[in-house]
Amino acid sequence: MTLPEPFASWFARRDWTPHPHQLELLARSGDASTLLIAPTGGGKTLAGFLPSLVALGTAPPPGLHTIYVSPLKALAADIRRNLMQPLAEMGLGIRVEDRTGDTGAGARARQRVDPPHILLTTPESLALMLSYEEAPRIFGSLTRVIVDEIHALAESKRGDQLMLCLARLQTLAPGLARVGLSATVEDPPALAGWLGAGTQILMAEAGPEPDISILETETPPPWAGQTATYAAPAVMELIRKARTTLVFINTRAQAEVFFQHLWAANDETLPIALHHGSLSREARGKVEAAMVAGELRAIVATGSLDLGIDWGDVDLVIQVGAPKNVKRLVQRIGRANHRYNAPSRAVLVPSNRFEVLECRAALDAVREHALDGEPRGPGPLDVLCQHILLTACAGPFEADGLFAEARRAGPYAALSRVDFDACLEFCATGGYAFRAYDRWQRLVERDGRWQLRDPRRARTIRMNVGTIVATELLKVRLRGRGGAPLGEVEEDFAATLAPGDTFLFGGETVRFESLREMSVEVTRQVSVNPRIAMYAGTKFATSTLLSHRVIALLSDPAAWAGLPGHVRDWLALQAEVSRLPRPGYLLAETFRRGPHQHLCLYGFAGRNAHQTLGLLVTRRMETAGLHPLSFVANDYALLVSGLEEVTDPGALLVPEMLRDDLEGWLGENAVMKRTFRDAATIAGLIEKNLPGRRKTGRQATFSTDILYDTLRRYDPGHLLLRITRAEAGRGLVDFGRVEEMLARSRGRIDVVRAPHVTPLAAPLFLEMGRVPIRGRAEARLVAEAAAALLAEAGLD
Repeated sequence: MTLPEPFASWFARRDWTPHPHQLELLARSGDASTLLIAPTGGGKTLAGFLPSLVALGTAPPPGLHTIYVSPLKALAADIRRNLMQPLAEMGLGIRVEDRTGDTGAGARARQRVDPPHILLTTPESLALMLSYEEAPRIFGSLTRVIVDEIHALAESKRGDQLMLCLARLQTLAPGLARVGLSATVEDPPALAGWLGAGTQILMAEAGPEPDISILETETPPPWAGQTATYAAPAVMELIRKARTTLVFINTRAQAEVFFQHLWAANDETLPIALHHGSLSREARGKVEAAMVAGELRAIVATGSLDLGIDWGDVDLVIQVGAPKNVKRLVQRIGRANHRYNAPSRAVLVPSNRFEVLECRAALDAVREHALDGEPRGPGPLDVLCQHILLTACAGPFEADGLFAEARRAGPYAALSRVDFDACLEFCATGGYAFRAYDRWQRLVERDGRWQLRDPRRARTIRMNVGTIVATELLKVRLRGRGGAPLGEVEEDFAATLAPGDTFLFGGETVRFESLREMSVEVTRQVSVNPRIAMYAGTKFATSTLLSHRVIALLSDPAAWAGLPGHVRDWLALQAEVSRLPRPGYLLAETFRRGPHQHLCLYGFAGRNAHQTLGLLVTRRMETAGLHPLSFVANDYALLVSGLEEVTDPGALLVPEMLRDDLEGWLGENAVMKRTFRDAATIAGLIEKNLPGRRKTGRQATFSTDILYDTLRRYDPGHLLLRITRAEAGRGLVDFGRVEEMLARSRGRIDVVRAPHVTPLAAPLFLEMGRVPIRGRAEARLVAEAAAALLAEAGLD
């Protein structure tokens, strides 16, 4: 297929040639559902829009024709800017508008009456638009839906909500065509099934192989730590030699610290900037605008710039810290030379010695085109509850029809009627334990159709739309009348501040002055030792694929040739003193250091899983009289300290016993209550946003704790407790990774009784986050200290 006019002439004027997959997607414009998979920089977004632009032509009819959905508001705004220029140059009278949380109230109201031809939006805003009574009229003319960055959406509840919305759109516009745009993924058929039954896959040609290396510095990486500040001067030197550089860092706190050290090494004061999700929208917008204008030499960023925005001048990507996930690394690398025919250049910067191994394993995986990914579970029921309530806001519905519609959404294809009815009952009455309370009586059935009991509830339900349950955030503002907003910090961090405290924020040091009207008032002030604003955001765990590759690398000395000399020497010393981990086995070391005994388990299951394993193993040790004192975990191993030697580690790792211990521990644990709070908020049991007021994070936590305890006592089979148990096991405690580790070793444990602390275990003693065990060991130490004191005084 060739491009029609005026598109062919517009391409020719720019000396552009459309890629084969762009023309192929145009040729398939009549297909019901298509998934385009192309490498970053392959022109996916343009491919997705071409069929719509060609169909609308020079004299488009009124009404909404195409919806474009992106995970990021910034990406929707960027796409609108990129579309306006070619539309103007080709003289196409196509109206393009965005509809996100940043869109003004006047524009939102107008769009409900007079929608544009192409609407750019986010999952939350689309769910909100579908909740209005005008939805059938607004979406009745809809012809196409384009879902960008679908690989990212598929990994979160936002994607599950979006798929329910697409099923709703299909009911309102039966001829609707779907297009999913994805970067390279590990399992294209699974992603196609998630987009919808019958989705056809279009694979673009792979681009040139990326140029990736691991940074080697004169000073080796430290033995522990996550900030990689030792490498800041070397990274600054790479920035000097490049045109424009994106520096990716895994967490916001680490980004703040690294930016400060990078700026200290920036002797020429080259223009570099910081970008992460907790900075104000204005601050992020200024950085993005400066990048588009070519005014910056580097941006230090977190996942806030992982997706979509096309900056062709970026010629270098630097990943600071181990990437944790090969697929994410490939997508980040693709941000460099964001062109289909130009190889991307990237440098990996390990934060510590162990991360050198992970970076090596990730680099080899990229070269071998091996991608990681976890299986997608069934659609979560708390999201379905919210969808049912929002559907009721739009008008009455029949249960049979909504059930059939939900099953057309890929994540809910296997939804049972029992689970659907449980969600409907929860939405109607709150469930058995709450049916006596008016506040949870929200739906009523009349003449076979379900509707809101009180239509005025629609406003509150809409105010709480969304599946992202963030920790309560407080605005950070410069002190003074009309102080400029700098961004947000979490309520828990703000509660620790006293007047005069300084902390890093937005790449500068600020001094806390006061808390006023739920805003943190600060002034700018230089400080030698500022604190770091900590965030409870996602801390990536090393993927299963990467973990397996690191184990394989450790066990094969022939593969060490590509490692720095200091790492080879470290591993060789480990082989002399103990053993190296090997595939199919679990390495367990025991040794004495000082007055305490230590057990080190090399599980390679990720930090969250090792934290959970630490809690369960120390419970079993306490029961067995082994007197555990504390434990510490990282992505690779768990180190437990106690008063007695563990002679049989296998007895602590029986899968069935660990599962039973997990159930008992979770029942009373704060992790479970936090998970319940999130599920209750998404499902609509808790409404944080109310007309005229908003609950603080502490108020919401207090109320959900009471509800959780009530349900556990009076209604243990309640839908929300079912959801909570499933979410906690899969998410915060990552018990699935523990079970994968045990299944991988199948009871085969290499037990080494080492003469002293081993080379691989030593860095764990330097890790932050040691968890104390308040048990019999503590009482025993107190008693022994008291006895020694009395003996010293001659009173024994």
